[in-house]
Amino acid sequence: MNRIRERSHNMGGQIMRMTLGLAVCLASATMLPGCSSNQEFADLKKALDEIRQRPRGAIQPPPEFKSQPTFTYAAHKLRSPFQPPMDEALVPEMETKAVAPDLTRPKEYLEQYNIEGLKMVGTINRPGGALEALVADTDGGVHRVRVGNYMGKNFGRVATVEESRVSVLEIVPDGHDGWVERPRTIRLEGE
Repeated sequence: MNRIRERSHNMGGQIMRMTLGLAVCLASATMLPGCSSNQEFADLKKALDEIRQRPRGAIQPPPEFKSQPTFTYAAHKLRSPFQPPMDEALVPEMETKAVAPDLTRPKEYLEQYNIEGLKMVGTINRPGGALEALVADTDGGVHRVRVGNYMGKNFGRVATVEESRVSVLEIVPDGHDGWVERPRTIRLEGE
């Protein structure tokens, strides 16, 4: 029985607290509108009403895209603008030989390297044999080269081998749908 009384007493206290909390909330809610004066916000409300009554603006559409015609560069055959003009009558004609690379022969090992990357590192001579040059490639390999061998990517044929240099004749395009020989020299490294 005592337990029933304690329970009812506890429930009664909880109900009282809930009603008191509800009353405080209602009193606060009724007092809040009285704290603020309508005159403070009257000018703000009036300004907002004026803004709402204005006609709405229209967004302009984006400008229409106009495609540009493609430009074809056709001056690649003309003189470079960085070279002085020359009178063609005064330019001597180049002697042209019927030179062309042999595209059917098998390529030699040193033809896979640019000639600028090849270096002469020495010579070797067998008794009774021709002088041979020792040429280093860019991968660190050293190769024997004699007259008639080929080296470099421009069909370079070895013309002479001397103690301090190797002379090579390359066959390069002349710019007029033909070929021309160009001499190159690979000097002994350190000279």
